[in-house]
Amino acid sequence: MREAHQNIASRWLFRLTEVVPVPAGDVFPGARLLDHIPDLVREIAGYLSAPEAEAIAANTAVIAKAQELGELRHAQEASVHQVVLEYRILGEILALFVRDEIAGIEGADALQCLAVMHRLHLCVGVLMQTTVDRFIGEYTATIQDQTRRLDSFNRMATHELRQPLAAIQYAVTALSMTPDAGVRDQLITAIDRSAGQMTALVRTLERVSRLSQADGPHQQRVEIGGIASQVARQLNEMAAARGVTIEVADDLPALVVDAGRLELVIINLLSNGIKYCDQAKPARSVAVETARAASDHECAFAVRDNGLGIPSPYLGDVFSQFFRAHARRDQELGTDGIGLGLAIVADCVKAMGGRIDVSSVEGEGSVFTVTLPREAGQRT
Repeated sequence: MREAHQNIASRWLFRLTEVVPVPAGDVFPGARLLDHIPDLVREIAGYLSAPEAEAIAANTAVIAKAQELGELRHAQEASVHQVVLEYRILGEILALFVRDEIAGIEGADALQCLAVMHRLHLCVGVLMQTTVDRFIGEYTATIQDQTRRLDSFNRMATHELRQPLAAIQYAVTALSMTPDAGVRDQLITAIDRSAGQMTALVRTLERVSRLSQADGPHQQRVEIGGIASQVARQLNEMAAARGVTIEVADDLPALVVDAGRLELVIINLLSNGIKYCDQAKPARSVAVETARAASDHECAFAVRDNGLGIPSPYLGDVFSQFFRAHARRDQELGTDGIGLGLAIVADCVKAMGGRIDVSSVEGEGSVFTVTLPREAGQRT
């Protein structure tokens, strides 16, 4: 692993460019941060070969690099989901490398191999926890600072509202007491001016509220296509076993969202499309594609398959807990489940402020359309 650290680092960086929603050059900006990757791999290799020398959690150089990654991802407005995904990819790459190396060792000791894999899992877990802790710490500091700013703004807004409110109250009282048309016109003008000041202040409050809504460690700007491609990679073996092709469109939109929930939605919809493919069809596919949204504040995507389809009497129940449209055909189709997948999808979409619709023709396939707000905190 020490000898191959540059190659392993390159593989990790390449995979990160697919999932980190920043330009490729900003995944690890600058030569110093870019050197973090091979350095981390080299330190991991050292720990695997001699765990008794120093616990990975006590290696200050490694911990410092993991902490710096948490600071970087916070500055890039990433999410906890993305940070965990990055380490999941690193763990996958390292585990495959170790597997291939073990396969080339004749008569390798099984217990020693298991011990190496255990240390690898422990090592990646410690690094991930360190990065997440620093990431959450940075977000906590940001939220505390934002709260202080909002408190200060609220005190200022309260003060600024008192003056136009008092002016309006005085003008209304005077208006009811004076018969002079000229004076009444002046009072009406004063009321209108004060109401305009209040309206402008309220609009400022609305803007501040919107700015604060998307600030959370679980939300970030993501490309739906990037998440869908990552899910397709996870489901590749399942799809290949059933002869199903997974397609991800190139023009899927971007939005600010809870990336973990969005991934859960896509993985459930795609896996359903694969699971209930129609084996009688020579070409079986499931696709993630762009759909039309009702307004510029929304975006939409659809998961379309050419599988078995859903009988029309069941369409109204597909998002209900424990409901399965093809439960009676489990033995024939080689499927099983408890009927929670689509219920979880519906809950996630609702939690993201969106909605989900389904259309299906039995024997032709199904289309699940998800509509979400482009910015977190809005509702569709």
